[in-house]
This record gives sequence, C-alpha cells and structure tokens, in this order.
Amino acid sequence: MKMDLQILAPVIPSPVPWFWRTAARYLLFAPRLFTLCFIAIGLTTIYSLNAQPQEPVPLAHGNVPGEPHHHLKIENEYVRVYYVEVPPHEDTQLHQHDHDYIYVSLGPSEVINAILNKPEIHLQLKDGETHFTRGGFAHVARNLANTPFRNITIELLNPQVEARNVCGPVILDVGFAVCEPAPGSWWAMTEFETRGLKLDHVVLSPNGKYNEKISNLGFLVVGLAGSDIKINAKGIPPKTLHEGGIEWFDAGSKERFSNSGTKATEFLKFTFKRTRQLKK
Repeated sequence: MKMDLQILAPVIPSPVPWFWRTAARYLLFAPRLFTLCFIAIGLTTIYSLNAQPQEPVPLAHGNVPGEPHHHLKIENEYVRVYYVEVPPHEDTQLHQHDHDYIYVSLGPSEVINAILNKPEIHLQLKDGETHFTRGGFAHVARNLANTPFRNITIELLNPQVEARNVCGPVILDVGFAVCEPAPGSWWAMTEFETRGLKLDHVVLSPNGKYNEKISNLGFLVVGLAGSDIKINAKGIPPKTLHEGGIEWFDAGSKERFSNSGTKATEFLKFTFKRTRQLKK
C-alpha cells in the first residue's frame, strides 16, 4: 500500500489545494459513500462562497464614482441629475437609490425593473413619460428593447412630504385632475407637487415666448421630444434646449424661453421651494 501511494503522488498536481489532497487520501482509505459525501460538502462550500449576494453600488456623487450607466450632470443642494443610457439587451449594475427621485423617459422603452428581494416589474414606457418613485431600495434595470433605454433621473436630496398628483399621473396608480390648457402662445400645467417641489409641463406654441419673472426659487428644466427652445438669460450666452437637455437656474435669475419653429415644443420645469417653506 505504501508503494501505491508513492505511485499515485506524482499524478496529483503539486502544489494542490488541501481539499483535493484530503479527498485523494480518503479515496484510498475510506468507504466510497463517506468519500462522496465529503466531496459533495466541499463542492457545496465552494459554490456557496461564489454565490454570495452582490452588494449594490451607489450612484455617482461628489468625487465618488457610481453605476456606469448613470452619468452625473448636475449636483447641488437640491438635486443630483443623471443622464441614463442602457444599450439594447443590457442591464445596469445592481445600484442603490437612497433618495426619492423622478425619471423622465426619453423615447419609448421596454424594461424590467428588478428590485432587490421583490418580484420583477415589466415596464413599457412612452416617450416623455414622467414618474415619481420613493427611494430606499436597490434594483437592476434590464433593457428588453432593440434600442437604447434612455432617461433623465432627478434625485431629490430633500425629503418630499405630501407628494400628490395635480394634472398628471406622475405617481403611478393614483388619481389626478383633468386640466385644460389655456389658449395662448404658451401654457403651463402643474402635473405634480410636494411641500418642496412643483413640477410644471410647459408648452410653447410656434413662435411662442415664455418669460420667466425674477424668481426667488431655483429651478431645473428638462427638454422633451422635439424641443428646440432658445434660452436667453441675463449674464450668460444664449443656449438651446433640445430633447433630454437639462439646465439649472439659480434663485434670482430671469430667463426667456422662445420657440422659433413651426411646431409646438415643450419642456418640464422643476421649481424647488425654499427650505424655510419645508419647515412650516
């Protein structure tokens, strides 16, 4: 038997893991049933170590990198704004949403919203569809379509109290009012509101102009499909807001939004109420 071991030893790769050396020893000396159990336990342990749950990655903020499909564009005391693009039939990484957020779909899309430890949700979104979501979860977005999945994700860094729909289904499965736009060169309709935020849908008729009064509140604008809006503001060069374009304006600014095209164009305006109003 000693000679058998000497013959077998060169066959086993060296160095080899302790597990396989021990398994080889038991193959020679232990009953077959015990040996098979020993190997099964070892393989199960190896599989369990490899199957540890994936930790969610954060979204980028400050100098901290994050989920690579979420591209941080604007960050201040109110918001972090991301341009999101997921190629056809690809997934995001498992990532964490710590804050409430609003997303604006850019183009139609079909995705799976795979929330950690919850059933998957199949979503079919229309171009411009806008929804509010409470934070405090991790998920993966899986793009089922043959086209990129794109949106603007706006993380709201302050608590959003008393969220409610006004003239739009921003909160899913909750009722909202049917509002008729007023005739004119432009109209604005409030779709959603909280104690800290107001979301308006602004439409400019052909050759229409929307003059923003001097505001003591900061606001964000997001261009929707077909947007070709000229922005003139005091102290900065003129800009053009296209689909998916985002611009932040500080409190005290004064802007004019104009449409020089032959078709109506539209954008979303997020007005952030003063902090002292949140404490009332």
